[in-house]
Amino acid sequence: MVEFATKPKMARAMVEAALDAGVPCAYVLGDAVYGADSSLRRMLEAREQPYVLAVRGAHFMRRGGDRLFEETSPEELAGEFEPDDWVCYAAGEGAKGPRLYDWARIRRPWTSKGGFEHWLLVRRKRSTSGEKAYYLVFAPPGSSLAELAAVAGLRWAIEECFERAKDDLGLDHCEARSWHGWHRHMSLCMAALAFLSNLSADLRRSAWSKPNETSPKEPIAA
Repeated sequence: MVEFATKPKMARAMVEAALDAGVPCAYVLGDAVYGADSSLRRMLEAREQPYVLAVRGAHFMRRGGDRLFEETSPEELAGEFEPDDWVCYAAGEGAKGPRLYDWARIRRPWTSKGGFEHWLLVRRKRSTSGEKAYYLVFAPPGSSLAELAAVAGLRWAIEECFERAKDDLGLDHCEARSWHGWHRHMSLCMAALAFLSNLSADLRRSAWSKPNETSPKEPIAA
């Protein structure tokens, strides 16, 4: 019998299995469902596995330092940033070019073996809305703000993969009523997505390696 498990609990099991198998992993990423799970974060920290996990603006936090037991939240801490604390970095490529956001971070006063650093990372839209997103970060010593911004932006590519699997391959169209049926549907969709992604990458590499046949072979004299 398969026992019920929450999403964070399933994630812990899958991530641990992947790490135990030696799968290379620079950072573990996840949305606020996973970022709010302290057991998942503690497991990753114990294994010295860096992560960038989203949290909600009202996520419960301790301020630390001389005000260790004072309650706070990512939204409250972000409100204390000075204008000069924000730096513009790209969070990856979008359909219309680089996806630019303002980023800032604040060091969390927790110590970890190996010199790993804890940060609160904040992303702010450059539009008039100024909408913010928040991330708890466990990073190797000396990680730059630009690096953490780039890592946080990688979730965009992951979400695009899921959307493609749903739209093109019916990942979310499963009507199975059994454990085996559901897993077979998911496995076939993910295998098909991997095949198509590899084929697409091969075609792009092939296209980029070919010379532009429409360009003149010799320079044209003015």
